[in-house]
Amino acid sequence: MSSIRYAAIGDSFTEGVGDELPDGRVRGWADLVAEGWADAAGEPVEYANFAIRGKLAGPIVEQQLEPALALKPTHLSFNGGGNDMLRPRTSLGYIADFFTHVLERCDQEGVTLIVLSGANPSGQLPLGPVFQRRGDQLSAAVVARLDGRPDVVRALNWPDRELATPPYWSPDRLHMNSRGHHRVAARVLTALGMEPPAGWWSLPPLPDAANLRGARYYREHVGPWVKRRLTGTSSGDNRLPKHPDWVTVAPSHA
Repeated sequence: MSSIRYAAIGDSFTEGVGDELPDGRVRGWADLVAEGWADAAGEPVEYANFAIRGKLAGPIVEQQLEPALALKPTHLSFNGGGNDMLRPRTSLGYIADFFTHVLERCDQEGVTLIVLSGANPSGQLPLGPVFQRRGDQLSAAVVARLDGRPDVVRALNWPDRELATPPYWSPDRLHMNSRGHHRVAARVLTALGMEPPAGWWSLPPLPDAANLRGARYYREHVGPWVKRRLTGTSSGDNRLPKHPDWVTVAPSHA
């Protein structure tokens, strides 16, 4: 087995929603990190991804953390809370507690934790100022939980103003497109001490980036989201993780 074993847990951000390949599969920044890591290290990387779209922070930790740790990874990445943040009654301290728990479990298992904050979609969302404020508060709360822990790898995307602009986002304005996922992957690799492919920081703009307006946007994206909230359903219901066991990612030049 490779000396690098990387497992990812999270929601749609980590699953890769918005970075759809021609065959319909989602890729996303975590897949890209595994590929870039293998290339930079010059050796295969074992990679697992338990993330499922629509998950709240609690279910991410309750359902994904222990299966991921059972694989004995060397590194584990965690992001969560974006879906909780859309529910205004959810305590941000409650969300931050899950980051503390993940860190404690990684410490117990001898795993290096990679903490990410999500990209900031608030500038293009209805009620954007509300989400901006809650995102700022959640980011500050999570960073406070990591105080005095320089060993925790930080890839903080929420403060990235360029990443917050429309050319990095899918038409739903809530998920990054391929360009956004590449920029996040570049940040993670940099935080791990590696040099990402230079183009990943800012790929050429995509023609469909955040281009829905007016009634069509509300009909195609806001309406279905409201319906799921009213019916207590999730976009991740009945979905399985795409990589619940190790897959070997070889260097591209191998």
